[in-house]
Formats: sequence, structure tokens, C-alpha cells
Amino acid sequence: MNQLRFLLLALCLCSVALAAPAPPNIVIILADDLGYGDVQCYNPKRGKIPTPNIDRLAAEGMRFTDAHTSSGVCSPTRYTLLTGRYHWRTQLQQGIVPVWGKPLIAPDRLTLASLAKQHGYRTACIGKWHLGRDWPITEAQRPFFAGFGGQAGGGGKVVKEATDAHRAAWQEVFSQPIPGGPTARGFDEYFGTDVPNWPPYCFIENDRTVGIPTELLPAAKLGNKQASLPGPAIKDWQLEPILPALAHRAVDFIARQTKAKQPFFLYLPLTAPHTPIAVNTEWRGKSGLGNNYADFVMETDAAIGRVLDAIKTAGAAENTMVIFTSDNGCASLVGVKELEAKGHFPSGPLRDYKTSVFEGGHRVPFIVRWPGTVKLGSVCAQLVHQADLLATMAEVLGTKLPDHAGEDSFSLMPLFKGSDKPVREYAISCASTGTPGLRKGPWKFIPTTAPQLYNLDTDLGETKNLATEKPELVAELRATLEKSITDGRTTPGARQKNDVTVRRFPQSETAAPKSKAKAKQDKK
Repeated sequence: MNQLRFLLLALCLCSVALAAPAPPNIVIILADDLGYGDVQCYNPKRGKIPTPNIDRLAAEGMRFTDAHTSSGVCSPTRYTLLTGRYHWRTQLQQGIVPVWGKPLIAPDRLTLASLAKQHGYRTACIGKWHLGRDWPITEAQRPFFAGFGGQAGGGGKVVKEATDAHRAAWQEVFSQPIPGGPTARGFDEYFGTDVPNWPPYCFIENDRTVGIPTELLPAAKLGNKQASLPGPAIKDWQLEPILPALAHRAVDFIARQTKAKQPFFLYLPLTAPHTPIAVNTEWRGKSGLGNNYADFVMETDAAIGRVLDAIKTAGAAENTMVIFTSDNGCASLVGVKELEAKGHFPSGPLRDYKTSVFEGGHRVPFIVRWPGTVKLGSVCAQLVHQADLLATMAEVLGTKLPDHAGEDSFSLMPLFKGSDKPVREYAISCASTGTPGLRKGPWKFIPTTAPQLYNLDTDLGETKNLATEKPELVAELRATLEKSITDGRTTPGARQKNDVTVRRFPQSETAAPKSKAKAKQDKK
């Protein structure tokens, strides 16, 4: 009898083990500078650029209409997406990581990649990093990495051609590993261009350049919405092949990992449709809008389609969670006024564009497809933030985040499963200048010298400032913003330290320096 009971128990345990679902593959696709209104399913009446693959993803999953980035520019957004922590808790109080900049993510900071890796996932980053590296450039070598055309911060005499001394310095630096990048922040492998419109103009694989740059990027490839900064480049470097190469690598990674039967996490930060707006021949003129950016959006959508097709071909679609979003709004420099004159509005109904604290700067497309969990063709209007991805992944993997990780991350799993209740009380998104916008319920508070307050339920375009009519609400939201700084977190848990003294807004040019005690308190 005891043997029979043991056998039955063993069979039950085996059945439970067999029934347990395999951990899902996770793919995060991050477009670069794609506006809220650039995607057809977000802007059906005033969007003129076809995006059939992104629309298909929305039809097969859930589309979020109130999703936000940490900033109106890319580096801070990427930091927050990967770490679940607002970027303004770091040294990056405004702007982006500069050319040859140091790593923004601390070595011991938990990221989406390191969390997935802890749970047996193969992790890959394919695309644009722009979070800094420990470039092995000595002080003596720095003059050979700047001063090209006066745009790279070198000062002094403008360097227009690479000399033997430049090539010798480049050879020495680019022959070494480049620490502090993706493979030092949780990714098993990396392939991409660190920043596609900045030097070095070459691919980087893992922690080494693919080849040694020996020339200055030709002047013909600078400006005109192509590359932005002159600097070392691989001989005959071309800009058009970058996006197809990233799609090809992503397809290869998916096929390889599916064959290996190992769960995978793919972070695919595309370089498009950001500059260089380098449209391949088959896509030029396709939009019919007479604008290269519009054509590039279509080419970007096609690259996303290749990745989605690869997941399907590999037989992995049913057990893969795909998240698509953008790092900020559309850049006005692409010719938005000309596009709007032709009936295409890159920000849709939102005010302003990339860099802005207004909604057009940081409200972005956010789509999730996860068969069996996310309802097909569903739409969620709850407030969500890219910081929420870390807590979401933790719940997917059945683990809890430590107190010192994901300080601003809330799990989206209840929303994925159909709940229509808020998962976060408020969210913060900043302009490139650092000016924050705090969102709570329908209210949007911007602490400028003359405070701004908008009701987004009735005024999505942020046209009517209600701050003078609701001073008590302004005071309440200002106190919420201050508490989010001094607590070092917005999630429940023990108080955490910010990396630096967080800048307050509005700023005063004549404000007295803070005492050491006050600065120490702000950092906590």
C-alpha cells in the first residue's frame, strides 16, 4: 500500500512538472525617435505612414495609449528602461551621454539582462547602446579623438584629415577590449553601433570594434540628417546597411537560441528612424510624402516585421513576449511641419516633439504581445512607464526585486492579464533640459518658474494652464515630486540613496549654494 501511494505521489509530481509552463522568451524592440503619431494604429486619422508590422503586433496583443519614457531624449530613457530607476537619480541630470562618455549604469546595478541571466536566459543586445563605455583612451591620446571640424569638443585647430599620429592612436585604442558596455551589464552578447551618428563609425561586437577605424568619416556623410559628428571610421563605412544588419543579427539570434532550446532575452534598440536617416534604395519614396524620414519609418517597420517573422518561423511565437516601444518622440528636425502640411502628424494629438517635457516628447507607442496572457486586439488606457519593465520581468520570472533595484518600477502583469486598475499612482518624465513633468491621474504638473498644470483628460494637447486656478493641487504635486527625490524611490520599500544631489526645478541663477548637510540629505 505504501509503495502504491508513493507511486501515485510520484506520478502527480511528474504531472505537475510537465504542466508547468516553460519560461517565456522576452523580446524588447526599442525604436529610436519614433513619434506617438508615426504608428498608424495610434493615429489612424492623421497618420499617413503605413506601419503594417507594428499594427499587426498591436492586433495580436495589447496597445497602451498612456505609456511614457523617462526623458524626451535617448540615453536617460535607455537607462531607466534597463534598470527600472529614473535617470535623474544618476549624474545625468540633463542631456545625453557624450561622445566617448563613461558608463551611466553602475557595475552593480541590476538590469533586465542581468535579471534574465540569473534565471537561465541567454541575453543579447543588438543595436544602439548610447549608455557610455570605459573607452581605453588615455589623456595623451584624447587630442586624437576630438577637434574634427570643431564639433567633437577638441577646440583649437580643426583637424580635417587623419594623420599617421591619429591612426597610431586609433590602432592602439581600438585593438583593445572596450569595457563597461553591454557585456559588462548583463548581456551575454552584443552587436551594433554604439551611436550610429557618432564615432566610432564601425560595428562593435561584444567588447571590440569590428575592424580598426583608419579614416575620418567623409564630410559628405555629415549633416543633412546623416551623421552628426566627424571622427574615426572604418574605410568606406556606409550608413545604409546599419539597420538591415541589426535585423539580420536579431533573426540569427532568435533562430540560434530556439534551436538551442534555451530561453532568451533579446533587447533590440534599433538605430532608426533616428539620424542617420539613411534610407535603402528599395524604400526611397515609398511613403509618397516626399520625406526621407517617412520612408525610413516604413523601412524600420519592415525590419520589425523581419524579427516578428523570425519568431514565428522558429515556432516560438506562442511562448515569446514581445514588447515594442520608442525611446522618445519624433525629432522636429526631420521636417515635421512639412509632414503636417501633407496630413501626417508625428506627435498625433500631442503637444511638441522630442526633447520636450510636453506629451509629444515622452508619450510613446507601447505594445505587448504575449499569446495566452495578453488579449488580442486589446487597448489599455492606464498610466504606464518604461521603468515598469524590470518589475514586470521579475514577476514573469517568479522572483522579487531587492530593495536596491527597480526603485521606480511597478509590474504591468495585472494589466497584461486584463485588469483596468492603476498599477502606479504617478509617473515622472523629463525634458532634455532636466525639467520634470509629474503625472498623477489626469493631472500633469511642470515645475517651471511659472508653474504649469494641465488636465489631460480634457486637454490632451496641453493648451490651458490651470495652475493659478488650483494652487492647492500644485502644492500637493510639488510635494509628491520632492518626496520622490528624497525617498530615493517611488515604489514601496526602504529609502534609497540617489547617486548625486538631484537638481530641483525651477532653478534660480542667483540661488545660494546648498549647505553640505542639505546636499547630503538630497542625495539620500
